[in-house]
Amino acid sequence: MIISSERLRQLIPHAGAMCLLEQVVHCDETTIRCTSRTHLDSENPLRNRNRLHAVCGIEYAAQAMALHGALVTPERARSGYLASVRDVRWRATQLDNVGEELQVEATCLSADANAAIYRFRIYAGDAELLHGRASVFLQGVGQ
Repeated sequence: MIISSERLRQLIPHAGAMCLLEQVVHCDETTIRCTSRTHLDSENPLRNRNRLHAVCGIEYAAQAMALHGALVTPERARSGYLASVRDVRWRATQLDNVGEELQVEATCLSADANAAIYRFRIYAGDAELLHGRASVFLQGVGQ
């Protein structure tokens, strides 16, 4: 399943340059894998003092989680928020100096109508840049 950036923008609530992912290259019931080169864009809205710190990878992962939810359960697709991030391990201090395309992978470990827990991993080539777990709370319909 390959989904282009135009379709991505319809599936997540982010707009313009804040839509960080460019393509979905795989999606099944539990896992999504996306790609992006937006970490190299000097106009990336997450840059601070002309650097894109590795902690910003969490936002890339959160967008992958939102896409996964919208693709796997479109009938329940709704907005949510990142409730917690745990066990994050960084193997890089910044992303803007990674010359290769980012691979953003999120695997759903548990989900119900109100929340989901994901394991995420961001890598470029064979090098893992960061990984961790995140909990997402979904807002009820009309909230």
